[in-house]
This record gives sequence, C-alpha cells and structure tokens, in this order.
Amino acid sequence: MIWWIILAAMIPAPIWILLTLRASTRVWRSTRRLAARARVSEHFRELGQLTGGLAHEIKNPLSTINMNLKLLAEDLEHHDDELHNRWLRRLEAVQHETQRLRAILDDFLQYAGKHELQLQDADLRCVVEDLADFFTPQAEDAHVIMRTSLGDDPICCRIDTNLIKQALLNLMINAVDAMSEGGELIINVASGKDKGIIEVIDTGAGIDPMVLPHVFGVYFSTKSGGSGLGLPTTRRIVREQGGTIRVDSELGKGSRFTIALPLATA
Repeated sequence: MIWWIILAAMIPAPIWILLTLRASTRVWRSTRRLAARARVSEHFRELGQLTGGLAHEIKNPLSTINMNLKLLAEDLEHHDDELHNRWLRRLEAVQHETQRLRAILDDFLQYAGKHELQLQDADLRCVVEDLADFFTPQAEDAHVIMRTSLGDDPICCRIDTNLIKQALLNLMINAVDAMSEGGELIINVASGKDKGIIEVIDTGAGIDPMVLPHVFGVYFSTKSGGSGLGLPTTRRIVREQGGTIRVDSELGKGSRFTIALPLATA
C-alpha cells in the first residue's frame, strides 16, 4: 500500500488514473472469475447429489423387476416344451441385463458417493495379508497363483483401511481378468522416502500403449460389460488419502500398478 502512495506522488495524474483503472479492471475480472468458479462448483455439487439420488431411485424398482423375473423363471421351469423353453431363455437374457445394470449403478454410487474417511494408523503389510487371504480362493479358481512380498519391518500409514482394501481389490480383480489363461498375481509392500508402497503386478497380456493414458478415465473400459468406473474409483480413494497411483505395462508381459501412501508421522 505504501508503494502505491509513493507511485501516486511520482506519476503524472493522467497516467496514474490509467494505472488505477487498469488495476481496478484486473480486480473486477478476477472477482468475476472466482464467482463463476464458485457457481460451477455449486452446480456440479448439486448435479452429483441429483445423479446419486437418481441412481438410488433406479435401484429400488430394478430390484423389484429382478425379483419378479426370477419368480417368472421359476414358473416357466415347470414346463418342458419348446415354447416355454424359448420364453425362459429370453427371460434369462433380460435377467442378465438387469443384473448388469444393477452392477453399473453400484459402481457409479461407489465412484460418485461421498467418502467419509475413517483414518487410522495401519501396517500396510497386515492390510495386504488380510486381503490376499480373502482373495486367494478366487484367484485359484481362475488358475492364478498369488504371491506376496511383505518385508520384515512395519510400514505404517494413516489410512482408511476398508477403502484401501476396496481400491486394492479393484486392481486384483482386474489383474485376474487380464490373465484369462492363468498366471501370477504378485503384491509387494515396501517403504520409500516418506511413503508406503504397494505394487500389484500381473503376468497378463499387458495394456496397449495407446490405451495406457486412458485407463483411469471415467467410463473407459476394455473389458466386455465393464462399467469403466473401477480404476477411477481406485484412483479417487488413493488421492483422497494423500497418495498417488501409476501404471506401467508391457504388451505380452503384464502390468504393474503402484500405489504410494504417506507414512504415518510418529
């Protein structure tokens, strides 16, 4: 402020007026931009609430529809002629589509819903070990061998354990899906500089370099019937807890997803 007064005393009046007008214009434009951003932010917040509510409203009648389809299918199963069998096949196709729609809505609500973080200090080794024990039977059914490398020392981060498990589970399911003929799913836990590191590695087909930049994009999926919300949800969970996630992949060799989370302060 004092420099502005000194300049006012040194600069001729016409130039001083022009400078003042220019500064005022900049302030006015900046204020308008901030107000516009606030309006856009409020609009998207309201839109998020609206779409979330709409998804819930769709799920309720969808559950009723699915239940009635199941009852109709049970009635048709009592008949063994070709006409009823054809009706049953068509009914099963509709059931499959309603179930797929329900799964898409569930994925959307996970991605768009508000996460109330329940943060606590947790050893990443224990988190991964619990999840690996839970997921091993599913991996074995797909002829995938699970391996973990957890290290000897605790790696404590302040995280929401349930959400991090959800994020990792998304990566593990994708890894198994990428190994249609079996393979290895490897999960490494280590510590870096001020970070706890979790790597999820598969020996699947790998990701095309042209596709790789888009894998975290909303509704982008290379899987038939995929919602395209699994990886965006994983990234959102990791970012909300101060972490980062990246992917490296090579065609024919597999992919590596690396999550880095801040270590808990002592």
